[in-house]
Amino acid sequence: MKKLMATGVVPGVREQGRQVFPLAALQALQDRPSADLTVLGTVEVAVLRSDAPARVNEPDRDWIGFGTVLDQAQLLAALSGWWRCDPARVAAGGVLPVTVAGFVVAVLTALTEWESDGTSGTTGRYRFPKARLAGYLTDLTAPANAADPADAEDARLAGLLLGTRLPSVSGGPIAYVTTSPTTADQPATEGE
Repeated sequence: MKKLMATGVVPGVREQGRQVFPLAALQALQDRPSADLTVLGTVEVAVLRSDAPARVNEPDRDWIGFGTVLDQAQLLAALSGWWRCDPARVAAGGVLPVTVAGFVVAVLTALTEWESDGTSGTTGRYRFPKARLAGYLTDLTAPANAADPADAEDARLAGLLLGTRLPSVSGGPIAYVTTSPTTADQPATEGE
């Protein structure tokens, strides 16, 4: 719950010597459905497991992570790269759900092109410079797309995924989740 509170995506969090998570918000999140990944038509999908926003000193972005304090351009830059991953595997999924504490809070598409930081092997990092922010949430308890995607497929994917539960397990920020009906409710078992 601390990650959700730190992103600003849960309204009504109060500071009273400690953060207080509203009971109504907790009840709303308990009823969130799991993401139906079978509709994606791929074998697996990569998932970006994000933290709250943090300032960075990089030439192409000022922030990393997800947070409602970021505007749409800052959010896209913060989420679109420099992760250890298999970029072809990320692109093959066609969509990149962004989760905080197992809930989809943003959706990236247009992942067909990537750039490397020049490091080879498992330490290489990649970014997706043409990625689009198909959608993101400002209130997880009442999920509504805060973006206005021009692409109809982006809008459809964001509508299917935003606000849903999507558990994943990884040693890093990128996890890979299978989309088959028998395993879609199980968390991923590997990451980069």
